[in-house]
Amino acid sequence: MKIFGDLLTKPRFIYAHLCAITCFFKPLLATAQDTRPAYTPPPPVSMSSGSIMQVIFSLLLVLAAVVLVAWILKRINLPQHAAGNLIKVQATVAVGQRERIVLVEVNDTWLVVGVAPGQVRTLHSMAKAELPASQVNMDNSANGKFQAWLKQMMEKRNAS
Repeated sequence: MKIFGDLLTKPRFIYAHLCAITCFFKPLLATAQDTRPAYTPPPPVSMSSGSIMQVIFSLLLVLAAVVLVAWILKRINLPQHAAGNLIKVQATVAVGQRERIVLVEVNDTWLVVGVAPGQVRTLHSMAKAELPASQVNMDNSANGKFQAWLKQMMEKRNAS
């Protein structure tokens, strides 16, 4: 310990070591300082009302395109290719909130099927035939009956 203490106290020894350290680290310090560019803050963002309107218009245009494509796909109602077009749904009637009666055409047979959550049952099956004109126009005649009844009720109410 005493030897090192004497060496550290001599000025010539300290100077020699400082020169050696400086010569060794000087190139490293110089390259690190020279290669790093000075910090320049980014330019301020200038958003004009025109650019904001352009961004909003573009976003609305994309959203409208998505809604339009969804509406078109819903309207087209493409048949499912898995069934091979052997099964066709001819008519559907809701008989409850989640229950339906469905008329399904399979080859030359019509099936009347009851559909409920977790359950599908065949109610009736019959040979494929053309629907009579009375059944085809059933909705129109039912609407006509209701309209006639409503008109009659309104006339009675207005008369009294």
